[in-house]
Amino acid sequence: MAASAKGRLVPVLAVAAALAAVLLYRAPFSKSLGGEGCSLLPHDHFWIASERVVTLGRVGPAAVEVKGGLINAIAVGDYRNFVLRRPLLDYGDAVIMPGLIDVHAHLDEPGREEWEGFSTGTRAAAAGGITTLVDMPLNSFPSTVSEETLKLKLEAARDKLFVDVGFWGGLVPENAFNPSALESLLNAGVLGLKSFMCPSGINDFPMTNSTHIEEGLVTLAKYQRPLLIHAERIPDDEDDDGLDGELDPRSYATYLKSRPPAWEESAIRDLQRAMKDTEAGGRSEGAHIHIVHLSDAKASLELMKDAKRTGASVTVETCPHYLAFSADEVPDGDTRFKCAPPIRDGMNRENLWKALLDGHIDMLSSDHSPSAPDLKLMEEGNFLKAWGGISSLQFVLPVTWSYGKKYGITLNQLAAWWSENPAKLAGQKNKGAILPGYHADIVVWKPEAQFELDDSHSVYHKHRNISAYLGKELSGKVLSTFVRGNLVFAEDKHAKAACGATILAK
Repeated sequence: MAASAKGRLVPVLAVAAALAAVLLYRAPFSKSLGGEGCSLLPHDHFWIASERVVTLGRVGPAAVEVKGGLINAIAVGDYRNFVLRRPLLDYGDAVIMPGLIDVHAHLDEPGREEWEGFSTGTRAAAAGGITTLVDMPLNSFPSTVSEETLKLKLEAARDKLFVDVGFWGGLVPENAFNPSALESLLNAGVLGLKSFMCPSGINDFPMTNSTHIEEGLVTLAKYQRPLLIHAERIPDDEDDDGLDGELDPRSYATYLKSRPPAWEESAIRDLQRAMKDTEAGGRSEGAHIHIVHLSDAKASLELMKDAKRTGASVTVETCPHYLAFSADEVPDGDTRFKCAPPIRDGMNRENLWKALLDGHIDMLSSDHSPSAPDLKLMEEGNFLKAWGGISSLQFVLPVTWSYGKKYGITLNQLAAWWSENPAKLAGQKNKGAILPGYHADIVVWKPEAQFELDDSHSVYHKHRNISAYLGKELSGKVLSTFVRGNLVFAEDKHAKAACGATILAK
């Protein structure tokens, strides 16, 4: 036995003296998964290797053995003379790292396939190195707030998934005080619940208050699953302040003023009792609160730091668009940049990066929230009426890397923000790392490769023209994406069959 960089003991096979530089970490078992057309590679037992493999807390030369959909072994060190008996895909100096896990995406099916849909959304995810998505309960129709509506979503996803997809359920007023209804939804397999503290814009997904949330957490505690919260709340003392037509609706400053940081702060202050309930010995011990898409890096962030310090079970995510853009860069009338909460000023962006690097923000997500193009009102440019949401699923890896390079981000940090920590939130114990026994969910990419998101670039979202990232120059090209050992994307091609799995909690 030998200790890994994280201190865990893993089995090591002794190798020949001539190969003493190679350490082999092997899984105890593996099993098959997949079928005809699921993979661009005609093997279910093979090795992939490169000079930069992110595994065991390090980045360096290694080869990864994939067998029956799982990572079977890892040969760390000078692997080239060791891997002789199986097909080997040697990626040179490209980076091999855990596939991204996006815990916040709206795929809009069933009911609003004209916005996105499982097929196009998961194709885009695979092209972007994302191997697992967790679909939000709203923007589809009906919203996923019951066992019956979850079944509709599962049926809609059948034979359409190019990556693995799990599902959040909805916590809404109609089920918040009904433990049996929530238990039915949780028993059906949702990975946790999601609620809004402000109007969601979706009629069958009404907002909750802190009392709804506190009651929902009691049920979630029995299952040890998280509650994801859109934390914006209109403060009790807020007045209209003239946003009734007197200000220019094409001005981004107008929209920014309509959703100030005080909304995020008000919501998180209102959650303080709920967060305290998740502490050891609390009413909801075992439950977990996760704040989605944090934008305010001042008072709201400080409140979350305080909650963590006192022992609350809480985590925070932010999104690449808050790290890439600032309010002064958003052109008036360009509603592709509208999202909620809004993209804020440049200093706020700097503070978000600092919080992420310091570990106060735990993970990243896309909050991919597309719509039909006409709902973005791009010709009219009215920020107050346009549908809000950034279309980004395919681009989050190069965006995070491109804008993070100036802050000195590392590949290990990238893997923690996009793989390891999201896997923990979603309860996926066999995903999020390149380790023996884990799913062979892997992205291979070239961080140094530069490209422009112009008209010649292949984009797999349903509606490419609504993305705020179009026209940007980025670094980080995805070469290959493996999902449970299936090569689902390589060289701008997808596998013929959609063989991703639906993930249901047990």
